[in-house]
Amino acid sequence: MKEFKSLVDLLKAFPDEQSCRDFVEKLRWNGKPECPHCKHNEVYKFKDGKLWKCKKCRKQFTVKVGTIFEDSALPLIKWFMAMYLLTAHKKGISSLQLSKDIGITQKSAWHMLHRLRYAMTTKEFNKPLSNTVECDETYVGGKNKFKHWNKKSEGTGFQDKQAVFGMIERKGNVIALPVVKADAVTLVPIILDNVDRNATIMTDEFGGYYHLGKIYKEHGVINHQSKMYVRGEVHTQCIDNFWSLLKRGIIGIYHQVSPKHLHRYCNEFAYRFNTKESSDVNRFAYTFSQINGKLQYKTLINN
Repeated sequence: MKEFKSLVDLLKAFPDEQSCRDFVEKLRWNGKPECPHCKHNEVYKFKDGKLWKCKKCRKQFTVKVGTIFEDSALPLIKWFMAMYLLTAHKKGISSLQLSKDIGITQKSAWHMLHRLRYAMTTKEFNKPLSNTVECDETYVGGKNKFKHWNKKSEGTGFQDKQAVFGMIERKGNVIALPVVKADAVTLVPIILDNVDRNATIMTDEFGGYYHLGKIYKEHGVINHQSKMYVRGEVHTQCIDNFWSLLKRGIIGIYHQVSPKHLHRYCNEFAYRFNTKESSDVNRFAYTFSQINGKLQYKTLINN
């Protein structure tokens, strides 16, 4: 793949729509095209360079069918530009800014960004975490000074804040997801599903983690309430650093994220963090390798 270090280089690498189609076909099919309707591999291409037809089911299709680009009237070059901007920017890009940058409506940019986040939801990064794993919970939903204290609430003490739980393998990947409630009943099963039993767990003093020492190889606890943040190898600074990235992105770029879509933004920032060692062009190419699947607008607004 051609190297590019800027949006200008991207446009030089893909000067027209056909070059974009050729790139997607190569990444998706690798010289072995198949029908997205019946998975048959006896297909042929029309002279226009866009349309394909299956010899078995006789249905016509393009390389967009069965991907996040399906049913989109936008040219592929705009998708390429959007993907580059979203993956290259360290804190993401808002739908309003994207609409201005590539010349589309804000509504289209919003749908486009969510489709790209859908592509970022790859199972490759969800394999069990191992070695030393830090676990922690945080809360998203505005600054605390603007929140009202609720004496009856459990856990956070703040109204209208969404709990997010995260696990990070030191020098490895992170997994982050919204949770209904930050308690042992909710968090422990998530840890069991995502962390290898031979791992060493690091947490703060929250009581919901109390029994992890009986399940895992070792459980290190750091007491933040006593103003202690590091005790040798016992700390949760790695996951705290990720929370800073997530919150700076949400507050500084997106400003407001609804609980309905928060998991998509968690996926976006986890994906960017997990590919931080990759160059922009490699992250761009890898994201394109995850484009299979559809996310319709009605699904976004109804879920």
